[in-house]
Amino acid sequence: MASDGALLTAKFEDGRLELAAGGSWTAPHAAELETLVDRVAADAGRAKTVSIDMRGVREFDTFGAWLLERLTRQWRSAGGSPAVVGMPEHDRTLLKEMSGVNLEPVAPPARPNPIVSALAAVGRGMTGFGRDLGTFANMLGAIGVAAVRVLARPRDFRFTSAVNQLDRVCWQAVPIILLITFLIGAIIAQQGIFHFRKFGAEMYAVDLVGILILREVGVLIVAIMVAGRSGSSYTAELGSMMMREEVDALRTMGFDPVEVLILPRVLVLIIALPVLTFLGSMAALYGGGVVAWLYGGMSPEIYIARLEDAVSLTHFKVGMVKAPFMGLVIGVVACAEGLLVKGSAESLGLQTTASVVKSIFLVIVLDGLFAIFFASIGM
Repeated sequence: MASDGALLTAKFEDGRLELAAGGSWTAPHAAELETLVDRVAADAGRAKTVSIDMRGVREFDTFGAWLLERLTRQWRSAGGSPAVVGMPEHDRTLLKEMSGVNLEPVAPPARPNPIVSALAAVGRGMTGFGRDLGTFANMLGAIGVAAVRVLARPRDFRFTSAVNQLDRVCWQAVPIILLITFLIGAIIAQQGIFHFRKFGAEMYAVDLVGILILREVGVLIVAIMVAGRSGSSYTAELGSMMMREEVDALRTMGFDPVEVLILPRVLVLIIALPVLTFLGSMAALYGGGVVAWLYGGMSPEIYIARLEDAVSLTHFKVGMVKAPFMGLVIGVVACAEGLLVKGSAESLGLQTTASVVKSIFLVIVLDGLFAIFFASIGM
C-alpha cells in the first residue's frame, strides 16, 4: 500500500502482523497516512503481535509521532503487543514525548452545589445592582453639571437638537400613545362594569376609570411606552456613536458629549412625558366613556357628571407630578447604557435590551415610591 509521500506495507501470517513504514510521516501527508492506517486496522485487530519497521521513514514530525502513538495505544487496548523497530534515536525521543500526552481521562465536571450556586448568583446580582446604581448616579451628576454650565451660558445649549428630539419623542409618539391609552381605558371600563354589575353598582366603574387612569395607569403606561420607544432609540443612537468612536472624536475636539448629546435628549423627555401623559389620560377617559355608553348603557352626560363627582384636581396633580421624574429616569438610564456599548453589534443589542428593562423597572419602582409619598401626605 503506497502513496506518493507516505508508505505503509503489511504482511500478515500466523497471527503476526509485520508493517513496514516509509516515505514522509509528516503533517502535510496527514490525509494519506490516515487512509493507509485505516486499511491495516482490520488486520491489526486480528493479530496477536504487531511490529512496525520505521527504517524507511525519511521525514518524521509531531503528527507522525502522535499517529504512531495513537496506533500503539489502540492495539494495546485490544490486547495486542505492538513493537516499534528501526527508529532513529532522535525520532524515538519525539515518540517518547507523545507517550505522555492525553493519558489521564478528562474528569467529568463536578456538579455544583445548588446552595453555593444560589448564593453566588445573589452575590453577582448585588454586585451588578451596585455597579448600575453607580453608573446611574454618575450620569445624573454629569447631566446636572452640564445643565449648570448651560444655564450660565445659554448660547451653548443645542436648541436645534432639542427641537428635533422633541418632534421625534413627543409629536411623533402621539398617535400610538392615544391608541394604546384609549384601549387601556376601554378595557378598564369594561371590566369594571362587568364586575360591578353583579352588585348593581355600574356607576362605580366610572370612579375606577377616573381615579386609576389619572393617578396611576395613565402615567405608567405612557412611561413604559416611551421607555420602549424613545429610551431604546437613545441607547441605540449613542451606542452606534460609541462603536464608530464619534463620542471620542467629540472629546478630542473639546466638546463635552454629555452637554452636546445627552442633555438635550434628557430635557426633551422631561418635557414630553407630562404632555404625553395628559394626552394619554384624556384618551383613556374617552375610551372608558365610549365603553360605558356602548357596553354599560350609560349616556355620555351621565358619564361626565359621574366623572366630575368621582375625581378631583388632586388626582390629576398626582399623575402629572410623576411624569417629569419618570422622564428623567428613562433618559438617564438610556443614555448611560448607550455609553457602555463596546465595539460589537452584540454589545449594542445587549445594552439596548438592558436599557429598556432597567427603565421599566425603575419607572415602576418610582411609581410605588410616589404612591407611598402621596399617601403619607394625604393625597
